[in-house]
Amino acid sequence: MGTLFIVAAPSGAGKSTLVNALLGREPGISLSISHTTRPPRPGEQYGRHYYFVERTDFQREVAEGIFLEHAEVHGNFYGTSRETVQDLLGQGRDVLLEIDWQGAAQVRKAKPDVVSVFILPPSRAELERRLRGRGSDSEEVIERRLRNSRGEIAHAHEFDYIIVNDRFEDALDGLQAIVRAVRQRSTLQCQRHEGLLRELLIES
Repeated sequence: MGTLFIVAAPSGAGKSTLVNALLGREPGISLSISHTTRPPRPGEQYGRHYYFVERTDFQREVAEGIFLEHAEVHGNFYGTSRETVQDLLGQGRDVLLEIDWQGAAQVRKAKPDVVSVFILPPSRAELERRLRGRGSDSEEVIERRLRNSRGEIAHAHEFDYIIVNDRFEDALDGLQAIVRAVRQRSTLQCQRHEGLLRELLIES
């Protein structure tokens, strides 16, 4: 059975960039692609970045119970397929969810052994600079994301780990270190090497 990871952050903290870089370093992790009612940004592709759906379709999927978690974020809805996550974990794959604090709270209730990481920006000024640097959001959207970031950051203490994304390489090294440390947990290693341990105990 694989391990489920959550990475959350306020918009603009660099979460997606960190996650993509981590996936490049750690091919044993599968990123769960979220469903969203948000319109695609330039360059985003259906099934690669998100499953872009209409609000009516999303609400139907919620009613059908297909989501492990779902939440409204910045006026749009996001959700994670329960079946997809279970299938990947059952294959022994580690799975990473790139979601917000609301979704993280739902996942923790359903899967208490989940490992959660919150990404913080080094300052509010840097957060605003990154949001404006995207060049894809209106002034209204940027201001709303900045306002919402206060409430999002207030939930950082609920996560197992906190990483400040000031220098990117340091933040990426920290995220990778968490993943590798979790993989060495005794409970996981005992499961993976149960046959070997049993054989050694019998011989002794």
